[in-house]
Amino acid sequence: MRVLIVEDDDAMASALEAAVVSAGHKPHRVSRGADALLVHREHEVILLDLGLPDMDGLELLRKLRQVTGCPILILTARDDERSVVLGLRSGADDYLVKPVKLVELLARIEAVTRRAGRGGPERSHSIVLGELDVDLDRRVAAIGSRVLSLTATEFDLLALLARNAGSVVTREQILDALWGDAFLASSRALDVHLTGLRSKLQLPGFIINVRGVGYRVEADQT
Repeated sequence: MRVLIVEDDDAMASALEAAVVSAGHKPHRVSRGADALLVHREHEVILLDLGLPDMDGLELLRKLRQVTGCPILILTARDDERSVVLGLRSGADDYLVKPVKLVELLARIEAVTRRAGRGGPERSHSIVLGELDVDLDRRVAAIGSRVLSLTATEFDLLALLARNAGSVVTREQILDALWGDAFLASSRALDVHLTGLRSKLQLPGFIINVRGVGYRVEADQT
């Protein structure tokens, strides 16, 4: 797998490259946002530092999201809640705060790429709940004629809840399904993606919070 590393710190970039190589992947490192925009199409996953010399990493993230659905993981020293929320809402699939444990980084890379490529001909092609139509093959969700502009993670979250309509899906099940490991995954990330999904659905009461357990959508959405 080709991994684009957008990192201006040489020592950190070297450590990330070594970790990526150790997992059998092919890294390519750039230190500027402008360079990332030029070469992103050649890669299957992007590791993005927010502190870049030529532009803010969040600005680069938004520009990338306009042209690619490639999984993007933010790696940054910014650990304040505002930066985490902005990063996830701007389209990042995951968010890791430096110093990053390399074993955890590789697990997160594996999880987001598995989610991006998941699905096959044996699966149901679409899920319809009332006016909501979730096309699993094209990864498109729409309410009537309104197509929802969802991030990759928001779509995966919606598809998971829709597949289990009528049943409660626990937070642990969601974290495990979307991030690959309920213990490694960030519970805060789930909250942010869930808030974004609810805002885009504009369907009050569609995703029901089952206090202390998880979430449920009703099977009967007439």
